[in-house]
This record gives sequence, structure tokens and C-alpha cells, in this order.
Amino acid sequence: QVQLVESGGGLVQAGGSLRLSCAASGSIYSINVMRWYRQAPGKQRELVAAITSGGSTNYIDYVKGRITISRDNAQNTVYLQMNSLKPEDTAVYYCNAGIRVSANYEYEYWGQGTQVTVSS
Repeated sequence: QVQLVESGGGLVQAGGSLRLSCAASGSIYSINVMRWYRQAPGKQRELVAAITSGGSTNYIDYVKGRITISRDNAQNTVYLQMNSLKPEDTAVYYCNAGIRVSANYEYEYWGQGTQVTVSS
């Protein structure tokens, strides 16, 4: 019933920027932490950034300073602003969120993924 829909991926040149969006919809009681993961070919999925419902953020060291995670609670949307992109950032980016569907039940949801390709 709850769905995460991602958008904003695409092809960019090295040094360029992209802004990914992930909107949650459905029967949502509240949204707790929201995260962005990525998975490059031949590699395991890794956490890129996370943001709590209160706005506290965490980043992996590799992207720190180049990527910013933010959220709009009124729109149930999380964003990932990526600047100074490198070919190493090429991956499928996935949105993830812990969502309460009622006062007592919380589940983890995943988006379908959006491809980010950085050319050199």
C-alpha cells in the first residue's frame, strides 16, 4: 500500500550535478529515517546518506562534502543533491525509508531504483 517513487537520475558529465527525489505515498502514519543507497555493477549495495525525521544527517566519507540529503516532511519526500560528480558515483540509487502505517506498526520500504551514470 505504501510506495516510494524515485526520480531525477540520468547521464551527466564528470563534475556535473544531479538532484534525486523520492516521494512516499499511500497510507502513511509517519515517516522516520529516510536513506539513500547505491549499488554499482559488481559491488554490494552501500548506504550513501541518511536523514532522520528531525533533520539530522549522516554521510559516508566517500561522498561527504559533495552530496546533501534533505527532506520535505509536508510532501513526504527525500532529496539527494549530488555535486561534483565522479565516474565512481555511477550506480543505481535506491530510496529507503522506515514508515509507520499505523501508530504501532512500522515497515521498511524500498524504491525501485534510479540509474545515475557519470561519464568522463
